[in-house]
Amino acid sequence: MSMQLEFFDVPSPCIGICQLSDKGQCLGCFRTREERQVWTSINSDEKQKIIKRCIQRKKRAEKQVIAKVAVEEEKEVIQPSLLDQPQKSTLDTSTNFDFDDFEL
Repeated sequence: MSMQLEFFDVPSPCIGICQLSDKGQCLGCFRTREERQVWTSINSDEKQKIIKRCIQRKKRAEKQVIAKVAVEEEKEVIQPSLLDQPQKSTLDTSTNFDFDDFEL
């Protein structure tokens, strides 16, 4: 146990975005419900540990978002611009069709 002089209390990491993720963590500060509830009653060492865990959670969440965006970009179909010159398609004449029996 390290003894440390505490001149200032560790401020709350709350940024005012108080919504829960599907894992029960705040989308703003990444604290769990329990961590938010005990914040005012724990010491500075515990608060710093919670902040470190929140930083790790935030980094993991950002990596997941980046990975999800990358997957979505791979799926994205590029729509040609109406301002681009149209691509000239050539007819495939490699197959020989017999139209002798065809009648209108």
